[in-house]
Amino acid sequence: MNAVTDNKTPLLEVKDLDKIFSISTGLFSRPAELKALEAIDFTLYQGETLGVVGESGCGKSTLGRCILQLLPPDNGQVLWLGNDLNAISNEEMRKHRRDLQIIFQDPLASLNPRMTVGEIIADPLRTLAPEIGRKERRARVVRMMDAVGLLPEMINRYPHEFSGGQAQRIGIARALITEPKLIVCDEPVSALDVSIQAQILNLLADLKDQFNLTLMFISHDLSVVRHVSDRILVLYLGRMVELAAGDELYDDPKHPYTRALLTAVPLPDPKLARGRSIEGLVGELPSPINPPSGCTFRTRCRYANEHCAQVVPGLDSIPGGRFVRCHRWEEIDKGEVEPRDMSVVGSWA
Repeated sequence: MNAVTDNKTPLLEVKDLDKIFSISTGLFSRPAELKALEAIDFTLYQGETLGVVGESGCGKSTLGRCILQLLPPDNGQVLWLGNDLNAISNEEMRKHRRDLQIIFQDPLASLNPRMTVGEIIADPLRTLAPEIGRKERRARVVRMMDAVGLLPEMINRYPHEFSGGQAQRIGIARALITEPKLIVCDEPVSALDVSIQAQILNLLADLKDQFNLTLMFISHDLSVVRHVSDRILVLYLGRMVELAAGDELYDDPKHPYTRALLTAVPLPDPKLARGRSIEGLVGELPSPINPPSGCTFRTRCRYANEHCAQVVPGLDSIPGGRFVRCHRWEEIDKGEVEPRDMSVVGSWA
């Protein structure tokens, strides 16, 4: 896992990134602030796959869109090969679009039903590389269709003629046609059957090696992320709570939220499933408009105390390139604190 970062070639650097939405709460009320992302900080290296996980509403897709400048961040920096994308003009940003692409969650909804497969895949070339002639553009489309497992004779068909898995292959081909350096995969298999998920994941792994891609893989399914990611970033209510190499995070999670998420991952061995301790999530995700004070996870945490309600935890650096945001992670790691009964909630929670 560490071999990916040993070359020390940062492709993307995200520094103290914030995204705030203004939400209307009533006809005569002042708009409320929804902090979708707060103080996000990480580096993505050439050839690496970074998994981003968390429950729905934790800011995963917003993070991907802010990195691609589909949503303008409110604070912080997004450095692409040293260039701050937040500070450049639209014309300069257009020059980077060929290197930055996205695969969407819903394959059919992301394809224009009035365009043929060939037109859909070629569309980024027409927009971002108009100097390429029609003949060469078609040749590239055919080659890309072959690379993602689509037959060339499908080039004149329409999206409704394809299954979900085939439609996602079209979306992948569209993202790859400009030969990008980074692709944000926004839950690309969550809308597909399990058997089709495996096919698409294997395809992405093959394409990553073939085209020397760097991937940011967004998902709420930790079992999916494990098989494709070199490192994993865990988000909760818009904040980073843990960042670690994939194997390290699964074998030795530090944050209580990560531990709870991992217990939801099914184990194929019934004996192992019966023997593991259960620290599953309880309660609902708090409203991001009115988040809990202090540590935002404390209302669902088995280890929270009064201090957690009063002070926002910092992002602690652990040797080996790990990060965790929790007041008590060292106590929990050493087994020095017992989990509380979640049916009894103290006044601080």
